Amino acid sequence: MTEEKIVKDSVVIAEVQLLLAEKRTSLSVLRTGITVLILPLSVMSFLIATEKYYDFFKTLHFMIPLLVLNIALIVLGAYLIIRSLKRMHHNDLIIKQLKLKHTIIGELIN
Repeated sequence: MTEEKIVKDSVVIAEVQLLLAEKRTSLSVLRTGITVLILPLSVMSFLIATEKYYDFFKTLHFMIPLLVLNIALIVLGAYLIIRSLKRMHHNDLIIKQLKLKHTIIGELIN
């Protein structure tokens, strides 16, 4: 192998490593989004399970901010999930293009 080909192959491998690191970060954001999405659901299920111990209309001044916060958390969780899925898909497409273009990557990644 020529030195130029070795350098080119190492650059391509480094690029794929970077893309895989970005994919790992996207998976972390996905996990965080799922956790943020589950939090309001668990709070609401707790409130529904204990509703016989309080009057909803007497505690309305607590419930309205809580519901607004829960809606904000649901929106944030959905945004994080959608964003991470789009980024993972984009990274997968770039890796697929690199695999088709460079044979050394096709041998390393399934």
